[in-house]
Amino acid sequence: MKIVAVDTLVVDFYRTNLVIVRVHTDEGIIGLGEATLEGKERAVQGAIAELAEAVVGLDPTSISKILYETARDWYWRGGPVIMTALSSLEMALWDISARELGVPVSRLLGGATRDRVRAYANGWFSGAVTPEDYAAAARRTVESGFRGLKWDPFENYDLTITTAQLDRVLAQIDAVRGAVGRDVELFVEGHGRFDVRHAIKVANEIAQFDPVWFEEPCPPDNLDALVDIRRASPVPIAAGERWYGRQGFAPALARQAVDFVQPDVTHAGGIAELAFISTLAATSYVGFAPHNPSGPLSTAATLQLGATLPNFRYLEIMATDVPWRPEITNERLVLTEDGDILIPTGVGLGIEVDLAAVEQHPFTPHPLRMFQDAVYDIRPRDERSFFNLESDS
Repeated sequence: MKIVAVDTLVVDFYRTNLVIVRVHTDEGIIGLGEATLEGKERAVQGAIAELAEAVVGLDPTSISKILYETARDWYWRGGPVIMTALSSLEMALWDISARELGVPVSRLLGGATRDRVRAYANGWFSGAVTPEDYAAAARRTVESGFRGLKWDPFENYDLTITTAQLDRVLAQIDAVRGAVGRDVELFVEGHGRFDVRHAIKVANEIAQFDPVWFEEPCPPDNLDALVDIRRASPVPIAAGERWYGRQGFAPALARQAVDFVQPDVTHAGGIAELAFISTLAATSYVGFAPHNPSGPLSTAATLQLGATLPNFRYLEIMATDVPWRPEITNERLVLTEDGDILIPTGVGLGIEVDLAAVEQHPFTPHPLRMFQDAVYDIRPRDERSFFNLESDS
């Protein structure tokens, strides 16, 4: 079998653009990957076009060889664009091998250790402004089956936070905790907003709500700062969505900077690299909880890892998304009454793309506004819909 072409499909996804990568073979098998890169879709498309020139003619089942040699020969190492391009290619190659054999990708990774993973919802708060709005949205989301909620309550704060601002944050978290009770897990997202002193101040204050973690409390490029925060924080620390490959995670694990690692399968090197990172984390008894706010292929690949990795703790999933998410692929996920997502057992990654539906939603620029505005702009709830999560009850 040989690779004959690599191309990309881009779909407007409201907060970003979904980038689907297709690797075509001379035997008619098409492998799918995802290269969604927040706000930099055109850059990663260019990288994938260059990558295609290097891999056409190669055997797609030689996954390790292709990834090693293409990464070696690109001269520049790491970074979001290069690593997202490589990750999407690697994902598609696993899909091809599993499709050829007629098995799920998890079978090629050693087989399943579980048939479901604990999920937490992101995006559930769309349209919320006041603490009461957040409480109401939290109740609705829990009623739909989720037992975990994550959000960034910090507006557009940049490195510091005043007492008045912190009071607003605490009122919001208090409202959510009061609405859903103690049995629902809360995950507080920081988006790399704070310096060391203010991150520690926030951690001390939010500890009263018993969150599972405080995620990315400081910018991702200063490990010393993260170590200082983790040592002082009464709340577990999670990080890693903006780190790449084992070189990004090994120093953090060696220095005990985190309680949970969060590599993204579309950015950190792909499926095999995430499996390697999970092993590194397991040696330090650190939980593995991949970053996954993207599209159907990212979710499918992350679920295949969830099937096989013993220290896989949580699956991030968007509780609300664009209404056309169910139209562009055959993704159909089942949320159990216990708040778990069942792991699909279809061939490969289990995803097929509807090209006609994709064409209905072309590329649309979506600037990321983390420090100019709230992370997500405010839209009426009826303009966004729960995507195709199906209950098993």
